[in-house]
This record gives sequence, C-alpha cells and structure tokens, in this order.
Amino acid sequence: MDISIRRSGLRDFDLLLKLEQKAFPYFQRSSKRTLDLSLKSSFQQVWIAEKIMGEQSVAVGSLILYIYKKTIRIFSIVVDPDYHGEGIGYALLNHAREVAIGKGAERISLEAYADDRKLIDWYKKAGFESTELLKDYYEDGKDALRMVWELPQPAWKSRISNVIVVDNPKRWTLEIPNVEVVSSKEYTANHDRFSDRPLRIFNLCNSYKYQSFGYYVSLLASARAHRAIPNVTTIRDFRDMGVIRSIAEDIDEIIQKALEKCKEERFTLNIYFGQTINVSYKLLGQKLYQLFESPIIQVRFIKADRWGIQRIVPLSMNKVPSEEQVHIPDFARRYFETKRFHRTKLKTFKYHLALLTNPGEKNPPSDKRALRKLTEAADELDIYTELITKDDINRLPEFDALFIRETTNVNNYTYQFARKAYAEGLAVIDDPWSILRCSNKIYLHERLKMSNIPTPKTLVFYKGMVKEKDLSDLKYPMILKQPDSAFSLGVTKVKDVQEMHESLQRLFKSSDLVIAQEFLPSDFDWRVGVLDNQPLFVCKYFMAKGHWQIYNWKGSKKDQTGESLTIPIEEVPPKVLKIATKSASLMGDGLYGVDLKMVGDKVYVIEVNDNPNIDAGIEDKIMGKELYKKIVQSLITRIEMSRNIERFVSIEPN
Repeated sequence: MDISIRRSGLRDFDLLLKLEQKAFPYFQRSSKRTLDLSLKSSFQQVWIAEKIMGEQSVAVGSLILYIYKKTIRIFSIVVDPDYHGEGIGYALLNHAREVAIGKGAERISLEAYADDRKLIDWYKKAGFESTELLKDYYEDGKDALRMVWELPQPAWKSRISNVIVVDNPKRWTLEIPNVEVVSSKEYTANHDRFSDRPLRIFNLCNSYKYQSFGYYVSLLASARAHRAIPNVTTIRDFRDMGVIRSIAEDIDEIIQKALEKCKEERFTLNIYFGQTINVSYKLLGQKLYQLFESPIIQVRFIKADRWGIQRIVPLSMNKVPSEEQVHIPDFARRYFETKRFHRTKLKTFKYHLALLTNPGEKNPPSDKRALRKLTEAADELDIYTELITKDDINRLPEFDALFIRETTNVNNYTYQFARKAYAEGLAVIDDPWSILRCSNKIYLHERLKMSNIPTPKTLVFYKGMVKEKDLSDLKYPMILKQPDSAFSLGVTKVKDVQEMHESLQRLFKSSDLVIAQEFLPSDFDWRVGVLDNQPLFVCKYFMAKGHWQIYNWKGSKKDQTGESLTIPIEEVPPKVLKIATKSASLMGDGLYGVDLKMVGDKVYVIEVNDNPNIDAGIEDKIMGKELYKKIVQSLITRIEMSRNIERFVSIEPN
C-alpha cells in the first residue's frame, strides 16, 4: 500500500478531530482546544498519513509530536479503524523515528492505555519498553504506561568534554582528570577548534564584566550550543539585586534556618562547585548554586528583621582564600561528574497583561495608536491590559504576562523586568534570553555561522590581536558594529585603513570584541516579523534620503528615516521567508524582526532583533487588528501552557 505522510495545517483541524473521535474511547480523545494548540504550537509537530488510491488520497491516520532537546514525545498516534492491519501505524512510528534522528534526539516516549495489552505488545515489538505506571492518567481508574524507545546514538554524542576557560592557563595549578584548560582568547577566537564539539564550558575568567572576555566566553558558548557555567543570564543577574532577591525568595525559609544560629549581623558564604567547606551550610549552598549556577561564588548575607542576601559575586581563583583552595579539586571532581542540571519551575497567576512602556521615549517600538489597537485586541480576547513603566517593577506579580514595548537593552531595566517577570512565572515577550542573544552582534554572528545562514562576509576583531596587515588586506568600505548596537546606532561605515584603525580603537574602549561586515548597498532592507517561528508581517524599509542606512540620526527630522512598504506574506519571495524564520528560530520562539538584504537572487541576513517595531499604519497595514490579536493569543497560549504544564509537557525520561 502506498502511504504518504505530510505536515498538517490549521485546515486539518476537523479531520484530526474526526480521526480521534473515531479511533479513541472518550477518555483518550484530545479536546478541541488541545488540537488547536497543537496545530499552532512552536514546539509541536502534527502529521497526517494518507493512503494513495490512484489520483486521490484518503486521510487514514495522524501523529502529534512534542519536540524536546533529547526526547520526542508521541502525544497522539491515530489510525483509522477502517484501515487497521495495513501498516499505517508502523509508517507513523517510523516517521516519528526519522524526526527524532533528524533532531538528534536520544529517545521517543509515549503514554499508552495500560489495559490495552494488544497495543502495548505492539509498541514493545516496535522497540518500546515500559518505564512507569501512571495511575489515573486519563481519569479515575484509567491508568497509562509510559513507554520509551531508546535510539542508537553516534559514539561522539556520549563523550561530552569538560573545558575550563581561564584568562591565563599557566596560573591554573589544579590537576583534574579529563578536563581541558584553555585561555579565554583561545576559546573566543578559535571557532573551528571548539564549535563542533559537545562541551561543558566552565568559565573561570577573572572578570565577567559586560563585553569583557569572560562575558564573551559564556555568550559564545551559548551560540555554539555548549553548556556554559555560568551562562550569560546568570552573569547578568549577579549585577541586579532586584532580580537576585526575587529569584531567592523561593529559598527564604532555607536561608533563615541555615543562619538562625549565626550571632553576627553579617555572614559570608563561599560556594565551590555547589559545595561548602562547612557542611552545616551544604543545603543552602546547593540551593543557591541551583539558582545562580556558577563554579565559584561568594554570597554575603545581612540581617535586619530577617536574613537577606546583600550581594552575590563570582570569585576567580586568585580571590579564593588559600586555606580553602585545597578543597576545590575534590569539589570540582564531584561537579564534573554531574549529569543533571536543575531548572526552576514556572509559577502561575491570573490573566492580566502588562505593557512596559516609556512615555518619554522618542522612538518607541510601538506608537500610541498601536498600543491602543493592542489593548482593543486584548479586550476582545478577554485579557485585561495595563500600561506600566519602570517604576512598576514590584507590581509584576499582579500580572500573568509582560509585553515589553520600549527599546530593550541588556544593561538597563528592560532586561531586569524581563528577568524578574520570568522568575515570577509570567509569560514574557521579550524574554530575557532573547534580549541577551539579540542585543549582541557577536552572539548573532556565531549562531548564524553555526547554522550556515548566509550573511555578508563577517570578521570579528579581538582586542590586542589586530595586526596592521589584517586591516590593509580588507576590501573597503566595510561596516563596523558595536556589539550591542541597536537602531543603526553604534554602526559605522569605514572607507579605508585609517578610518578602520580609528574606529576600532574607539570601540575597543567598551568591548573586547568588535564585528565588521562587508558593505552590501541596497535601496531597501526586508524586515520579516516572526512570532512563534511563523511570519507575522513583512515590510520593505527604504534607506533614509541620501544615506546608506534606514535611520540617519544626524539628518533632519524630516529625512531621519526612509519610507516603508508593507507586503502581503504570500507575495514575499519564499527564500526570504524561509531564511528569516530559520534565523529567528535560532534566537527562540518569541517576537523578532529579521533584517535581510536581497542581492540578485541571494538573500543575506543582516541581523535579528528582539522587540521589533510595530507601529499603526506600517507593520499592521495588511493585517490590521488581527496582527495584535495574534500577539495577544501567543501570550495567552504561553500562560495556559504554564498553568497546565502537566498537560502540555512531558518530563523527559532519565
């Protein structure tokens, strides 16, 4: 029999519903709401099996997959009862296996009705093993078996290497088996040596200061899909006591109990790879490590009415007391044997949406008319909306979701809002990881390069490693970018070696790494708005009058920005949409604006921005209010998934 399997779309909703009603008893059927979310979800895939009969085809089965990093979960597999025994189930299982292998997953999991022995035996024959009985899984008295199919893995996948990154390896004196020690400059500059290896990166640089080598070690580790400890989010959190206190609220009782016998009003605790010298503080040290994952940290407490955290700082080896250094090798060895890493769980609240705005911002990402339309769309979807400002950070727990509508930056309160909102369990756009990733051109360059996304020819210059010959061999003009530039600010076109040298010296004062790109002149840039990994809007942004950029901040107010033209998505060249959505997916599943240039028949990604402009009469010109409804619906979906996490997410098998 000729079976074909195709990706499903919203048009298949009634078909999926009919198949489930026909094949499943009432307690196993997905609700209409669940099927609708599956079709719209960014982390689920829905497939339809069709039997080919001459020139026609008939839908005979369906498959719903949840895509996780290591596990592909079969949420639903359906075969039309009229076509049992024709190999359709095996075809769907084989397709799930192909998806899993393509995603690099290690296993496939599913839940099966425990009383259906024939079905369970069929799964076992296919390669699944029972791992857990789930009592009352479907309803009272209706149990399920969790079953797992472990997939064969390439040998290299099981060999995760540990790499310690320090500023000066010659000063690293600890001998730890199977651990490679490299310099921060070597790790950041040598892409080819590290990018294709599965690594855990332990960042022990002397400074995590923003845009220092220590900062870029963790940032590039994230771009290279390495496990960075600490990651850039943790590094940023060290500097924000508001975020620290918010995150640490969950362990307040542990703090009070651990320090109740301390007679002083101040107390300092050093935590080495999740361990403490004094075993009395072992639990406290482990909990703090789980929240602020970093190899070596110092936590300072102060007591008023109750004990509270005064400060958390990462420690470099040269700041560890000499009498405590002897314990570090043992702690480190235990740490490197760790195979699981803890993650905090989301909390849930009511359906209220906060819009973070800055009434004084001259060029906000959404104008007042757009904010009004967004509020009206939310009202129609029964979502309460309130405009808040930077003074309202302590009110975040009152809301279920946060939508940031002012220019974001990793070094100002917008990031603090995103991070605190996430810690409080809110659905967030832009989430803190998107802000971190999109705000830095170095991360973006590395991530696009790793995924073979076409970009203008790009170079990264490293402070203290630039030679005059390197500059003289370049083809000018070139575009020089401050790593955290936004809205064309911090972007310079240099026409010769002299200008390049002067610009680099200026930029190196604020960042140890600077990025340079080939200059590709064009009349306009494509901007593809992407939400939940799907195109939301498409615009052509034309260059400002007499200028090479869309924005000309030095020009008159009249000529500061170029014209714009909104294009129906179906009229956009397919390759523009394909590259834009793929690029956005590398940043996450939030709301992004992907800027591209099309030169001849080639498409190049210029950058991926979080917090893209959505102004009334421009980005919403084609869709109108529906554009705002899509954004609000995305936030609703995120809220509902966090509220019903057991329904939507299956914990990966160990």
